[in-house]
Amino acid sequence: MRVRSGIRGGVAVVSGLVLIAGFVVDARSAVAAYLVAWIAWGAVPIGALIIFMTSYLVRRRWTEALHPIFVAAIGILPVVALTFIPVLLFLKDIYPAIADAASLPPFKARWLVPWFFVLRTVFYFVVWIGLAEWLRRAWRNDEAMVRAASIGSIVWTLTVSFAGIDWMESLEPEFHSSIYGLIYLSFVLTNGTAFVIGASLLSMRRIGPSRSYSGLLLSVLLLWCYLHAMQYIVIWSGNIPKEVTWSLARSEGGWQFVLAALSFGQFVFPFCAMLSARVRSDPYWLLALCGLTLAMRWLESAILILPAIRGLSVAMTGAMLIAAALFLGAVLWLAFDAALVGKAEERAPTGTIWWRTRAEAEAKSAQQERSR
Repeated sequence: MRVRSGIRGGVAVVSGLVLIAGFVVDARSAVAAYLVAWIAWGAVPIGALIIFMTSYLVRRRWTEALHPIFVAAIGILPVVALTFIPVLLFLKDIYPAIADAASLPPFKARWLVPWFFVLRTVFYFVVWIGLAEWLRRAWRNDEAMVRAASIGSIVWTLTVSFAGIDWMESLEPEFHSSIYGLIYLSFVLTNGTAFVIGASLLSMRRIGPSRSYSGLLLSVLLLWCYLHAMQYIVIWSGNIPKEVTWSLARSEGGWQFVLAALSFGQFVFPFCAMLSARVRSDPYWLLALCGLTLAMRWLESAILILPAIRGLSVAMTGAMLIAAALFLGAVLWLAFDAALVGKAEERAPTGTIWWRTRAEAEAKSAQQERSR
């Protein structure tokens, strides 16, 4: 475990140094790539928060079985908040309204002033971290669990919607979609669901039949598809130039292939696969679909962010994407492992969550029982 933690720490240090060099050489390309990676990785604990609340409201086996994974996932929210600092330091390089708000309507110009943007970001994370702590303290108290989850769900929905508008939609201040906040909400919900289910499947805990979790993942994917389809229909039926331009920018210049891959990998293939009862009941299939869902968030993050930022170097952006993915992945992985180890309820070595399959974990448990 120490060796693996050391490797992850080394990856974080090396990739962090590469990122620093990228910010010095080409700040715009570096921060754009970093934002893509941060949105993809940061969505995990934010999305896990609402699934955690749902488990309090819908009391089933998963409420108890997945509790340690939920607590560890939302426990990395402070780390996610700290890793957003580089974006805040280079706001003017990627957010046009912050660099020059003179051409915007008065309300948007005031809404997107740097200090207010930073203040709102701090507010979002303070609220989410507060909700996470409230949910942890409410555990085992039925009334407190329902109260925390009910109020928290409303607060979470509102703050996440505004966060998506601030962090991604404001990259193109001339564009506005009334459903954009829900688009980001479905983004984090999908990522959080896939991560929690995937991590639970790879753990030594018995979490119940896979078909139930397959149904949960499928319902989240259907919501994601519905919201994107609605935005597409509204944009083209309205035929508003600024909105159509936003859509066209993501349908040409090579982005059409990325969009096609996202559509197939995030909806067509998972939907068709989960029509099969065998696939829904197979934990290995479910694990593969969770991994695919997490991978598709990177494509979606890139499609939503990169076409909006002008003057990017393709080579530099690609290199910084790799560096940012390694840096944030290593840092959040270490934080997740530390949070899981800190759980008194979780006695299994955290390495099993990442490096062993469920069959290997069960074989080890059986061997320990025989040795007793």
